[in-house]
Amino acid sequence: MSIVIKPMETDQEVKGKAFVHWKCWQETYPGLVSQAYLDKFTLEKSEERAFLWRDNILVAKEGDRVVGFVGYGNHGPEEPDMGEVYALYVLPEYHGTGVGRQLMDAALEALAAYPKICLWAVKGNGRAVRFYEKCGFRLTGEEVYKQSVSAYGIRMLMER
Repeated sequence: MSIVIKPMETDQEVKGKAFVHWKCWQETYPGLVSQAYLDKFTLEKSEERAFLWRDNILVAKEGDRVVGFVGYGNHGPEEPDMGEVYALYVLPEYHGTGVGRQLMDAALEALAAYPKICLWAVKGNGRAVRFYEKCGFRLTGEEVYKQSVSAYGIRMLMER
């Protein structure tokens, strides 16, 4: 397996990122987020979002196929010294292959100027929490209820 991590550039890569995002939500979040939200989150909606958000996205590709992606950037004006990993998804058949770690490492390198980096995970997604802990993040105890998906987000933090 030869994986390349690169900035998302082409329309084909945007569509591949959208598929990964949609597929991961459909397979990971039943029972963790609102089924009504999942039913409305179609591949078409995922593509619309992907074409609107093209900055600071790295894709993992095996050949011409996008198999994962990570989005990252500044956390916001309230904490300007903090970076954030906004999203990291890998197709389920690539779990445990190191693709997620390659994406995380590339995002952390892009965020190297930040002394702190945060991310949010869906409460109840133990697999994601364990992965982020292996990458150096720790749970902060902060939770936020997201009405749109009827689920809690839990915050994780890395301090370098």
